[in-house]
Amino acid sequence: MKLADLSEVTLQKIAKVRWDLIIEKHEGPEDWSCIVADDSDRVIFVNRPDYDPFTRQVEDVPEFIIIDNRPVLLPIPRKYHSNVEISRAIWSVDGNSVTIFLTDTTFGSNWYEIGFLAVCDRVVGEEFWLAIIYHERFVIEPDPLFDVTLDNYHST
Repeated sequence: MKLADLSEVTLQKIAKVRWDLIIEKHEGPEDWSCIVADDSDRVIFVNRPDYDPFTRQVEDVPEFIIIDNRPVLLPIPRKYHSNVEISRAIWSVDGNSVTIFLTDTTFGSNWYEIGFLAVCDRVVGEEFWLAIIYHERFVIEPDPLFDVTLDNYHST
């Protein structure tokens, strides 16, 4: 599944969704309209430090990440996907929501720069999940007090 292949109706559904963001002390809420529409009707993403509206490329567009064989749209441009590792994905019983713990080494490699948490919900009438919360997180390794190991999870 590709974002660019979605119908205009589906893109408009996505554009109306608001999502919460806390990254580097910049707080949301944001909405997905900044990603799925601009004055030239191109799909773009503008909330990253290296965004330049005059030189944007298709790689600047977020793209679905497949987690447990399900397409999930996070506010991460495609060009950074190789830097993303899913540590844990916890699906709701009904499968309509997922909590994702991930690392993204695009803008750093220190523990305090790479941890993120996303909560995504399935879009009604669609077979993909969309981020409604995307936050930094600083505890990226499970505490030994808990029976949680990264071996129990997967990466994409």
